[in-house]
Amino acid sequence: MLLDSASLYFRAFFGVPETVRAPDGTPVNAVRGLLDMITRLVRARDPARLVACWDADWRPAFRVAVVPSYKAHRLAADGGEEVPAALAAQVPLIEEVLVASGLVIAGQAGYEADDVIGTLAARSPDPVDVVTGDRDLFQLVDDARGIRVIYTMRGLLNLDVIDEAAVSAKYDIPGRAYADFAALRGDPSDGLPGVPGVGEKTAAALIRAFGSVEGIATALDAGHGGFPRGSREKLEKARGYLDIAMSVVKVADDAPLPPVDGRLPAVPPDADKLKELGDRWGLGSSLSRFLSAVCGS
Repeated sequence: MLLDSASLYFRAFFGVPETVRAPDGTPVNAVRGLLDMITRLVRARDPARLVACWDADWRPAFRVAVVPSYKAHRLAADGGEEVPAALAAQVPLIEEVLVASGLVIAGQAGYEADDVIGTLAARSPDPVDVVTGDRDLFQLVDDARGIRVIYTMRGLLNLDVIDEAAVSAKYDIPGRAYADFAALRGDPSDGLPGVPGVGEKTAAALIRAFGSVEGIATALDAGHGGFPRGSREKLEKARGYLDIAMSVVKVADDAPLPPVDGRLPAVPPDADKLKELGDRWGLGSSLSRFLSAVCGS
């Protein structure tokens, strides 16, 4: 099980009231909410291995160099990511608790958590569940390899299991074609422009007709027909974008990560630190349930 950590702690922050606070009044809603999420996931799905995947770089230079607008709308004044102050203050504590518990955290300089997830999924000889609220990762689903997305958009009590059939049913495209479809459609939440004038339905029709962005480019060059009405001209005008889009949209599957084990710890490696953190920050039953689920202690 690979956790898109930022996706989950953002959801925890907005899903648990800020009135959940430490004894000194500091909000700990994201911390406790994330611990409760992981507890539920482990108890419900009993993963053999569990890795919290981390954004070492939320806006990698290799993507910005290709599409300068990539996530530009989320830049804070200091050049970092715009994050609510009450959440930003909790992220180091989340990391501290996970490390002390022995849960493996994996990140890689210059790469997003998506790329860490893509790389670990590519390496895994076993089936993989990717837990995220980000549809970008739908591109990883692979029925033959048992890779699916556990989609949290409706909350942990209403998880959607996304496999190739679910992608096809939702977007009317082949189940492995999500990245190409997303490149055409664009994604305002990531500052990805897409092809101007090509919406979701036209993007799906293009993928069904030509299979991929590369297939579309080949058809344009060859003068083939079969393009949805009015789309050829739009695609020809966006040809420069088509040539580079997939290098931004596709999740890396070859990030230079060291080997990652991910086996759940039999006991927390730093129980004293966990007790100190739990007492200081009032993590209470959220921490005890989490440790019971993850460490069996």
